[in-house]
Amino acid sequence: MPIWLRRTLGAILIPVSVLVAPAAAVAAALLVASVTAAVAVFVAAGAVVLLAGCVGLGRCCGRLLGVRWGARSGAAVAIAWTVLAAFTVFQPGPHPGAGPTPDGVQFWQLPTGSRIAYVHSPGGSRTPVLFLHGGPGTPGEGLPEAAASLSAAGHPVYAYDQLGAGRSARLADVTGYTVARHVADLEAIRVVLGADRIVLIGQSWGASLAAQYLAAHPQRVAAVVFTSPGPIWPGAHPDGGIGDPWQRMTPAQRAARDALVARPRVLAQALLQQVNPDAAHAFVGDDEADELMHRIAALGKDGTGCPDSPPAAVHGNHQGFYVNQLTVDDFARVADPRPALRDVRVPALIVRGDCDFVPAATAEEYRRTLPGAILVNVPGAGHAVARNQPDRYRDLVTGFLEETP
Repeated sequence: MPIWLRRTLGAILIPVSVLVAPAAAVAAALLVASVTAAVAVFVAAGAVVLLAGCVGLGRCCGRLLGVRWGARSGAAVAIAWTVLAAFTVFQPGPHPGAGPTPDGVQFWQLPTGSRIAYVHSPGGSRTPVLFLHGGPGTPGEGLPEAAASLSAAGHPVYAYDQLGAGRSARLADVTGYTVARHVADLEAIRVVLGADRIVLIGQSWGASLAAQYLAAHPQRVAAVVFTSPGPIWPGAHPDGGIGDPWQRMTPAQRAARDALVARPRVLAQALLQQVNPDAAHAFVGDDEADELMHRIAALGKDGTGCPDSPPAAVHGNHQGFYVNQLTVDDFARVADPRPALRDVRVPALIVRGDCDFVPAATAEEYRRTLPGAILVNVPGAGHAVARNQPDRYRDLVTGFLEETP
């Protein structure tokens, strides 16, 4: 080979090798992470491939260029990539944790193995009411709107943080966050309460969960309110029936969100989550991931209401990232509950704000599926009907339950 051609190939190979070696290292780390969640093991695999690739390609470049320092240069490139990764991929983000438990929060230790945080407003001897929050993984703060009226009417009222969110326990194996687990927890709560039947009030994803529970345990539900419901089943709608609140973000909010999710550490977590969610969880723990979810949600919170609505409240920093991600994935795979729900004769109220980002067809699917279900559209309300129109929402819910035998 002519010297000029050899040296030209060597010069071309230098920038190629600088990129190829780290790409091979990432692929190796992901391959090993697909079979183990041990961070030290899959990071070490990537490091070995990075060093071997840089040194090997550096030696090859050196031979083509006719110099002796190719291997040393390759090792220097590997060190440079390692230092860069140390200050980006391996630099933890904010992870403040949920902080002290507020007064009034109590816990159930369920036979399912879940430790569930809840707040309670005592009532009389009427059927207990359970509020199911949205997200998944986005609990409310305290008792929701209408709780006081329901309690005054004689209903014991409970609002609990679903497994993996709020003050409730997190799972070590995040693949355990499934729709079936949430349904099993809800049934276990009913048993702990000693209630033959319960009233369910589900917000957003909580409405989807209420529908799943109703399909599995129809005889245990006295009445159900679906508030700003998420999809009854994602497969019922071409777009999943969820809608996209991010389309309502301002350019500045969208840029801030993109900056958060484009960080190398977040990208690495996303890649790991695709091959092994437990490896992603080991790499980026709950506190850090929950804080990331909190910051992203804070940017998009105002896109869920009407254009002229006052700024929405920000949820506390105890949202559940992994329960959100894994439950959403599992929800896309569950069986269609609609055949079972078409035979359920349980009083059902569907409440939807006319500015809700979730498509109207999603709420309409509940009305078509559940026999005798009533759908009410609330003007001047977005996804958070109870916050946007509290008096109207309270009257709808309490009036509905008063009329329910």
